[in-house]
Amino acid sequence: MSADGTEQGADFAESPTANGHRQAGFWGLTLGAIGVVYGDIGTSPLYAVRESVLAAVGANNPASYDVVLGILSLIIWSLLLVVTLKYVVILLRADNNGEGGTLALMALANRAMSGRAPIVILLGIISGGLFYGDAIITPSLSVLSAVEGIKVITPAFDAYVVPITAVVLSALFSVQSRGTARVASFFGPITLVWFITLTLAGLWHISQNPAVLLAFNPLYGVTFLIHHGIIGLLTLGAVFLVVTGSEALYADLGHFGRAPIRTAWLFVALPALTINYLGQGALILANPKAIENPFFLLYPQWALIPMVVLATAATVIASQAVITGAYSVTQQAIQLGLLPKLEIRHTSEALVGQIFMPRVNTFLLIGVLLLVFAFRSSNALASAYGIAVTGTMVVTTMLAFVVVRNVWKWPPIAAGLLVAPFLMLDATFLGANLLKVVEGGWMPLVLGSAMVTVMYTWRRGTAMLAAKTRKLETPLTSLIEMLRRSPPHRASGTAVFLTGDPDHAPTALLHNLKHNKVLHERNVFLTVEYAETPHVTQGERVRIEHLAEGFLRVVLRFGFMDVPNIPHALVIARKMGWQFDIMSTSFYLSRRSLKVGARSEMPRWQARLFIVLASGAIDATDYFKIPTGRVVEIGAQVAI
Repeated sequence: MSADGTEQGADFAESPTANGHRQAGFWGLTLGAIGVVYGDIGTSPLYAVRESVLAAVGANNPASYDVVLGILSLIIWSLLLVVTLKYVVILLRADNNGEGGTLALMALANRAMSGRAPIVILLGIISGGLFYGDAIITPSLSVLSAVEGIKVITPAFDAYVVPITAVVLSALFSVQSRGTARVASFFGPITLVWFITLTLAGLWHISQNPAVLLAFNPLYGVTFLIHHGIIGLLTLGAVFLVVTGSEALYADLGHFGRAPIRTAWLFVALPALTINYLGQGALILANPKAIENPFFLLYPQWALIPMVVLATAATVIASQAVITGAYSVTQQAIQLGLLPKLEIRHTSEALVGQIFMPRVNTFLLIGVLLLVFAFRSSNALASAYGIAVTGTMVVTTMLAFVVVRNVWKWPPIAAGLLVAPFLMLDATFLGANLLKVVEGGWMPLVLGSAMVTVMYTWRRGTAMLAAKTRKLETPLTSLIEMLRRSPPHRASGTAVFLTGDPDHAPTALLHNLKHNKVLHERNVFLTVEYAETPHVTQGERVRIEHLAEGFLRVVLRFGFMDVPNIPHALVIARKMGWQFDIMSTSFYLSRRSLKVGARSEMPRWQARLFIVLASGAIDATDYFKIPTGRVVEIGAQVAI
């Protein structure tokens, strides 16, 4: 897609992507999208209808014909308006060099505003924080709801639901370090079978009561909301469960491309989900007691055990998509300066996007297990779902306005007319979900607020630290002139000084001169920059500038989804004329020891949090893949 959002190559599936992903054919990508992109939204039938009807009439009252049709109408039009129109038709066109997701959209919007809109960064931080709430709730709720199917077989299994769920989730997180490339090859076929079973069961029950097809009339949904007041709003919060996972299809744009994602939705996921929801409605009308678990009761007794197994597999796939999404979002957040550097392990030599982040994995595992043991049922946990997702959707819509206005160059009124209806719809869903705060909705709010605090603290702290360091450093041109007039003793070899500011002399160089009274024959000032695009081409990777005899400035640029590997990037520099041997080159890094200053610009609690975050960051040597035997660290104490 071009910068103005008007076009992307139709043969996306046939050409290599900038991030090095191997491209299958169009249908292979479509099958992959069915598994990865729609795994989350595809498991919503396990609980969405049940929670919606229970919100409307309670557990002890039968659902009337009008109530069921009203709920089904709200479900169908939520799928059509939120998923189909907003995400599939419109937002898939708002890509950042082929990549989607809220952080990619934030970077695109910020670039369009020339970095002059702090509100854009704040929206991105809020969205990123809320995402982690979703990433913890989705595996907990989906796997728990699937395992609960064994209670339909026999109530004697009730006591085993939570332990089995914990075992399944623990096993899922334990295999993450091995990579997901092999497992992912099964995602598409299994999820396709899942959608087929959804369709067949739904069609059978629709044939028993074709009147449910009247739910395509939106008046049934509108009438339900008007006549039920606050109960209608609570029900709308439960109906929102059918569109959770919508952000995934946008976030995975770079992995599969626009056309495969659209095809998978319009011809597989949307028809299957709609038919299954209608089938569950027909079942509840025929047997009001089926509200206990309308999904599994769609199937005959002999099919229950296979369906529990298939549902568990489908929810594991949905969980896997969210887990890998958490790794990707964290990587983007790190390189956009929203989180400290964390260990990233690449689990595939062929697929750059296949990564594993140990700390993120541990954080998610602890979170999902705490939720499972705290809530103990999908019914209780469903109350906590929705707030994080609706919050992210609101942010996405607001950022979309910036992109439509400033990137696509639409007039303000036209951009407002396009975005306002979706913002109103998202805000309505958010308001409906906020009614569930006391019942469990507080959890994603607390978690999201904590992550927002962490991101905001890190961004503010690093900006303050950079400003303070800049005051202590000497302009590079002044230092070079001073050394020219009064040259120190020269040591043979090349010294590479990593610095975040290419215009000022790095602290490591100044301390080396001050304490060792020596300067290398060749000195290179190396800065790593991150572009607000997902990937940077090799032609834009390296910029070299000769400052003076024996002094060189090198700037390496990476996209926020590129692997920041300095040795690999320096191979390009060698082709551009900088001759060096990395194993005879010394890399000098500044190691800062932080402490809370007497007059800190941040509150003391926030300053302490920043110090904790900085101490937990991975060493720059490992993060940039620099050979450890060639690194010299020079420390300095800095008060913030």
